[in-house]
Formats: sequence, C-alpha cells, structure tokens
Amino acid sequence: MIVGIGIDIVELERIRSLLERNRKLPDRVLTPREKAQFDRLAPARQVEFLAGRFAAKEAYAKALGTGIGRHVSFQDIEVVSDAYGKPSIAARCDGEIIHLSISHSRDYAVAQVVIERFGSTEPSDACHG
Repeated sequence: MIVGIGIDIVELERIRSLLERNRKLPDRVLTPREKAQFDRLAPARQVEFLAGRFAAKEAYAKALGTGIGRHVSFQDIEVVSDAYGKPSIAARCDGEIIHLSISHSRDYAVAQVVIERFGSTEPSDACHG
C-alpha cells in the first residue's frame, strides 16, 4: 500500500545564489558522506548535486507527512547511489520500500518519493525519526 508521496522542484539558480552567499550550505543540507561526494565534483556539477539532494530530502519529508523542520532535518535523510548511479534514501524500515527519482534540466532539479508499506499499516517510530 502506498502510504506517502512527495515531490519537490528546485531552481538551480536559487541554489547557485545561496551557495555563493553561504559556503556552509552544503554542510547544512548534506550528510558527511554526501558532502564528501559533493567535494569531489566540479563547481557546476556541485550545484546540480546539491539541488538534487535538497529536492530529494524535501520530497522524502513530504512523503512522511512532516516536511523538513522540528521532527525531520536534512541531516536525518541520506541519499546514496548504487554502482550505476541510481539514487535511494538510506533509511530502511521493515516492511517498507522507498522509491526515489531525481532528475535535472538546465534550470531545475526535481525529485519524487513514494513510500510503500507492506503488512501492518502502522509506521515504526524507529524508521523515520
């Protein structure tokens, strides 16, 4: 059963502008493992990467029904990629599958998350903070 859907779109120019004004933005949005990956990228690709991760985390928080805020922070959500580059949310819960798609265009990054739950329809508090 689908228990949550979230989507977010981010303007790359907005992220570029925020990054120019606040070089600590990646530390706020990215986990240490994501930040290490970010640091290895060329500057133009860094903006796309940060925007995609930002959108993915916002979409996941929306799918949870909380949004980013008091109960879920950017640091609570980690986006990892498999050997082929397919992104996924690192949080795993028994009986749940989290589907993530991230896409970029010249001007935007967009992410969509769908959370499926099998068995009990009650969420586990340990799963999502």
